Amino acid sequence: MSESTATAQSNSSEHPGESGGHGGGTTAILAALAANIGIAIAKFVAFLITGASSMLAEAIHSLADSGNQVLLLIGGKRAKRAATPDHPFGFGRDRYIYSFIVAIVLFSVGGLFAIYEGVHKLQHPEELESPLIAIGVLVIAIGLESFSLRTAVKETNAVRVPGESYWAFIRHARAPELPVVLLEDTAALTGLGLALLGVGLSSITGNVVFDGLGTIAIGLLLVAVAFILAVETKSLLLGESATPDARRRIVAALTAGDGVESVIHMRTQHLGPEELLVAAKIAVRHDDTAAGVARAIDEAEVRVREAVPIARVIYLEPDIRRSGTAAPDDAIAPAG
Repeated sequence: MSESTATAQSNSSEHPGESGGHGGGTTAILAALAANIGIAIAKFVAFLITGASSMLAEAIHSLADSGNQVLLLIGGKRAKRAATPDHPFGFGRDRYIYSFIVAIVLFSVGGLFAIYEGVHKLQHPEELESPLIAIGVLVIAIGLESFSLRTAVKETNAVRVPGESYWAFIRHARAPELPVVLLEDTAALTGLGLALLGVGLSSITGNVVFDGLGTIAIGLLLVAVAFILAVETKSLLLGESATPDARRRIVAALTAGDGVESVIHMRTQHLGPEELLVAAKIAVRHDDTAAGVARAIDEAEVRVREAVPIARVIYLEPDIRRSGTAAPDDAIAPAG
């Protein structure tokens, strides 16, 4: 078996939707972090003035989101560490680990706290003071969160496959940062709307039950988003294959040369969002020389990296195809 690894951690570009999965979204993370820090401070001040539980829930939500963005930045930095003898494939999956921590923080700090605070408000209702201040803060927060979401959407559109829905992007992305920010910002805007509705109805009717119900609704929303993030990130942690499009291009690249007749079987796995492992058994001519087989393997590796730049670790095993040998089971054979 021939092994070839790309040790250079260059900023190799990739096509939208290919196995690397849509980039790191650092600009979106920084925009969300700046917005959430300012929003969290404003919400805490508004809570201290008004006593609105939905404002406290939203303040904790923004604080948790700020911490989450810091975690994403830390994960991105740690993932860039060079491979070691104990970790020969590098630390690319650190980005997945920190994204999973984000889901836990969002669930525990954001969701469960908001539900608790809402139930507490229903059990021990307190009249709101200066609700107009809370409403004003919420309106400003909606504007800031809209800017953050707009930045995330803009970065997503730059790498999203044409025609791909945002939900499909979140489900299929191999890089976790942009999906996390998209979900967080969407949840934040929805939560702000619920808080505005709760505070507004409480102010109009004089019944603080609406504030408590709005707080519980915010908590349930955050729990749902955290669950989605946890499920998607767990799949990445377990190890996902290259996207179907990338697998097609890898098979096409392997079989494009004269020395490789076909792909007998192939396995791919993401070692990180921008690092892909490719292991394949390839059929070579039965009468080829050892030197010819070695040359065919080297040329095939070059073609694969040209087709899918993130394929940095490649193992190719030459063999002779026999009748009844299974077709590639981790690849979609190229058309024609």
